[in-house]
Amino acid sequence: MSEQKDEIVEELETEELDEQVKVTTEEVEKVEEVVEVDELTLVKQQLEEEQNKAIRLRADFENYKRRVQLDKEADYKYRAQSVLSDILPVLDNFERALAVETTTEEAASLAKGVEMVYRSLLDAVSKEGLEQIEAEGVPFDPNFHQAVMQEKDDTKDSGIVLQELQKGYKLTDRILRPSMVKVNE
Repeated sequence: MSEQKDEIVEELETEELDEQVKVTTEEVEKVEEVVEVDELTLVKQQLEEEQNKAIRLRADFENYKRRVQLDKEADYKYRAQSVLSDILPVLDNFERALAVETTTEEAASLAKGVEMVYRSLLDAVSKEGLEQIEAEGVPFDPNFHQAVMQEKDDTKDSGIVLQELQKGYKLTDRILRPSMVKVNE
């Protein structure tokens, strides 16, 4: 009888151990599932971060390409700026020469030749985008005009440019030199 008891006790212990092993195995499987879910979540987060980095990098590259293109366009548009700035005093000298009154036929003939050269030069620089800034009779605009004198003229509104003392020029939309003007008070 003692043997039977021992066998029963042994069977019960074996069943208990099997039960514990089964419970432990289930717990391990649950923990493995949780670990797999955590790893999967972590991998998904890393993937999302890398995708966001790739999107930002692509946007940065597109912005860079756009800036390079705009720089190229500006370089092309304003390629003649330096030369045209150097030519402005030459234009001023031509205008001064043409303003001199001629008294002899030879001087008039010379003035006509100077005017032809001046017109040719104006045509050439105009083709490069140089434009004169309109000044006389228009409202003063500090973006285009530099006021060097003021005078009171009751026949004109306040802030109107009365006289252009030196011509101003712009290259397409960039000011090379503002017009020096006398403004009505």
